[in-house]
Amino acid sequence: MAADAVAAPELRARALQCLLEAEPGAKVAAIAVMAADALAGNCAPDVGAALLPSAPVPGRPARPELVHPRLLGQRSMATPEGRAMLIHALAHIEFNAVNLALDALWRFPDMPPDYYTDWLRVAAEEATHFSLLAAHLRLLGHEYGDFPAHNSLWEMVEKTCGDPLARMALVPRTLEARGLDAIPPMRAKLAQAGDLGAAQILDIILRDEIGHVEVGNRWYFHLCKQRGLEPGATYAELAVLYRAPTLRGPFNIEARRQAGFTEAELRALG
Repeated sequence: MAADAVAAPELRARALQCLLEAEPGAKVAAIAVMAADALAGNCAPDVGAALLPSAPVPGRPARPELVHPRLLGQRSMATPEGRAMLIHALAHIEFNAVNLALDALWRFPDMPPDYYTDWLRVAAEEATHFSLLAAHLRLLGHEYGDFPAHNSLWEMVEKTCGDPLARMALVPRTLEARGLDAIPPMRAKLAQAGDLGAAQILDIILRDEIGHVEVGNRWYFHLCKQRGLEPGATYAELAVLYRAPTLRGPFNIEARRQAGFTEAELRALG
């Protein structure tokens, strides 16, 4: 999806419309149409426009019920119900990831055209991840919304809505990067339990998430350079200011390296 292939001033407004859509299937379909139109040159970022949402963001269905993470049930791989709960939790993460990509796309004006192209691609891929997990959940006899979920990822999106630097630092390169560490052991447990379909979906998600975290890293370093800030010290300050979660291992060092973390950052993980 070439950045110079888009030419009409509609992309950010359409991303906001997608974000406001509450029904997951309709949201996924709208993203697919938007991405196809962008590829065909029928919509492009109106980079300087100030947009205001017509309703609270993000649009989300009435279910799942959102609760504190401590109130979520245990997910045992030994039972179909436990595996369904895990797939549901992953589907919810991906639904939130769809919304955060759309939010990064519409919310911040005056970014380079490639920024919007990058986040459009991320939104489309996250929508695919959600669709794959929702379909697999259906095979297990459940629908998205059947189990409670938590809202931690979106809470950091809300905290960083005033600054793209903070957003890039603390959402893709902090919270989403945790997925790079978590996916391999989850994939192993699902495969061991005999759910090879879910394991294969996680292979796709890990591959794409490396690219998504790389997008966050690349634009974080771009904004630091633009503002004359030292990336390491700035990240530490932002993590304290916004109360980012403390990173805990084990870490997927190779995936993080592919996603654009510096060798100094990787060494600091221990």
